[in-house]
Amino acid sequence: MLESGREVNTMGAAGPKRSYDRQWEEIEEMLELAQERADEWHEQYEHCRDNGDREGMLKAARNFKALEGVVKTLKWVLGEQGVDHPLM
Repeated sequence: MLESGREVNTMGAAGPKRSYDRQWEEIEEMLELAQERADEWHEQYEHCRDNGDREGMLKAARNFKALEGVVKTLKWVLGEQGVDHPLM
């Protein structure tokens, strides 16, 4: 429910207050940045693999997979065709 200042609290009195004041452009920029960072972590993974750095590979893979989730979620928020619900 909208309150003064456009704040919304969907989690009850103890839950987070959300303003819902993000601009589409801001979300698009975040998507671009997340994709760039995912690409960087993918390159880091390949570099570590080529050098036999198993620990580095694990770190890069973890970060890459996390950013894949961010990218999919932002695409879903933006309504990109062909992107299923991020939790499915």
